[in-house]
Amino acid sequence: MSKHTLEMKAVRNLIFPYLPVLVGVNVHGKPNYITIGLIGWLCYDMISISVGHQQYSIGGLSENRTFSINQPGRELLEKLDYCGIASGRTADKAAVFETFYGKLETAPMIRECPINIECRVVQTLYRPIHQVFLGEVAAIHASEDALSHGLPDVEKIRPVFYAPEGSGEKPKYVYWGLGAKLGDAFAVGRKLMDE
Repeated sequence: MSKHTLEMKAVRNLIFPYLPVLVGVNVHGKPNYITIGLIGWLCYDMISISVGHQQYSIGGLSENRTFSINQPGRELLEKLDYCGIASGRTADKAAVFETFYGKLETAPMIRECPINIECRVVQTLYRPIHQVFLGEVAAIHASEDALSHGLPDVEKIRPVFYAPEGSGEKPKYVYWGLGAKLGDAFAVGRKLMDE
């Protein structure tokens, strides 16, 4: 397999697809939601989110030191995209959702999302383009109809992914859906252990 060195002006994370989520933050005492694709699990109890310095939600993150992760299913695609292109400075993005609060009381969550995670900010990293907020998980909420055997079921959640589309002259970023099951974890590679 041949490799091509990518010409880039800056180092970027090119491991696709991203799993975009709706991050909930109270700003000036009101709920606001922002679409974030740069999230990551640092362990089972820590999540990072990268938020651009110019984003409206930065003030609420710094003030309250809490946020929520809301995982949308495909039925919320239009609202997911809207929260990424509209600014909370000029739009009441919370108006398109039913908001609820949990344990932390200042991390607004979206009832229509099958999975909601409340986080308490424990550290902030300042990067040239983003602030990275490290959040300790305080509580997880899940819709009953999104679970199987007490765990989130991806076929029921129907998560949305974000990645470039391969066709065309200029890259176009699009939303993708979940594909087919490929194999059983902790089993499909066992035949290589026997060789």
